[in-house]
Amino acid sequence: MKYPGHESSRLEFKSIIPASAKIIRTVIAFCNAKGGKLVIGVTDDGIIEGIPEDIAHQAMEWLDHAIYEACTPPLLPLIYQQRIDGKLLLIIEVSSGTNKPYYQKSLGLSEGTFLRLGRSTVKADADIIEELKWQSRGISYDQLPLYHSSIEDLDRLKIQYFLDHRRNGIISPMTEDVLRSYEIIKKEHTTDYATVAGMLLFGKSPQQFLSEAYILCCHFSDFKDREAIASRICKGTLFEQFDESFDFIMERINKSFKIEKKKREEHWEIPPIAIREVLMNAILHRNYHINAPVKISIYSDRIEFFSPGGLPGPMDTSELESGITYVRNTCIAKVLWEAQYIEKMGSGFITLFKSYRKEGLLSPQVIEGTNFVKCILPRVHSNSAQEGIDELILHLFKISDEISRSDIIRQLNIPRTSVGRVLNKLIEEGKLVRYGKGPTTKYRRLI
Repeated sequence: MKYPGHESSRLEFKSIIPASAKIIRTVIAFCNAKGGKLVIGVTDDGIIEGIPEDIAHQAMEWLDHAIYEACTPPLLPLIYQQRIDGKLLLIIEVSSGTNKPYYQKSLGLSEGTFLRLGRSTVKADADIIEELKWQSRGISYDQLPLYHSSIEDLDRLKIQYFLDHRRNGIISPMTEDVLRSYEIIKKEHTTDYATVAGMLLFGKSPQQFLSEAYILCCHFSDFKDREAIASRICKGTLFEQFDESFDFIMERINKSFKIEKKKREEHWEIPPIAIREVLMNAILHRNYHINAPVKISIYSDRIEFFSPGGLPGPMDTSELESGITYVRNTCIAKVLWEAQYIEKMGSGFITLFKSYRKEGLLSPQVIEGTNFVKCILPRVHSNSAQEGIDELILHLFKISDEISRSDIIRQLNIPRTSVGRVLNKLIEEGKLVRYGKGPTTKYRRLI
């Protein structure tokens, strides 16, 4: 019998009780992220095997104390037993913590802070630790003042244009009170400073203060050496970056025409609304504290959007069409919504996947890595996508050394028969190797 659910950012299976250090790191990772559950007595592929009752009882006696003593701030997980189909499971469950970052006391903050990423527990780097601190204080990075700036570094004309064209139709003059209400400026010790949001949205020269806050667009040839046909660095405010990078993409994807009732209609190979939503998500939800640009790479069969920072809030890639939204940059989100660059919060990925299904294209792929999110928009229709599927499957190995057939089906939304056919082809070509049998079968990349 199988345990309900699959291993994910919130669920991990272990067939036997692991060493206490591994349990502690997993619990810390859950608490620093979205919360989660460690189920002991279940194999990696979800088969319930159970554990002996005496071992389960012994573990319950020492686990509470061991976790409490090892973690800072202290953690009190819920530890209980569950019997399914006559087999005993031991379950350790924690909620997302409110006093982040949590870390292993013996290793210290910099080495002992762990985070859940997909099905893996990883060590948090300095940028993630800083963001966890802000989360625990209810602060987003875009609210922070830039102490080497002043109100004079903001473009008053750009601000006034925004105030004259807001969604609510109300026109108001630019005053310091209005700027503070949008957290465009912040006063500290009698001095007004531009905030991160204020500089990114209305700065005269945003990259003078946030040097990596730009978008790098590249169009690559089909050759293996990835020769760039064209590239563009999109700087300026977030509005200017969005407009320039959107135009760069639209200039490089294919467009066809048809005459319908004496009118010429344009048809793009990728729905423009899908490009718009992914681009806006990359701008809105990226972590601007990380010194790296958003990168857009255009290939003959796909467009890749790379955005610094993981998915915000307690959310993973399996929930993208749920309509749930968590905002990393609250000030930026408010201005972009009032400027009508955002239609409905939480609708971006719903619109993306819906537009792709309507056009019969291969499903977009969203990958969360260590402090980045990559979104891949295929340029290949599902009825003629053999080579496109090859590439998408091989791309999955960039975030995991081994994957199962079920992983591919779940990530790419491709029929099981098609996946099996492509996997066999990649094995024959010497690109993949298969090991294991039955439900435990995994694949690894060779080249």
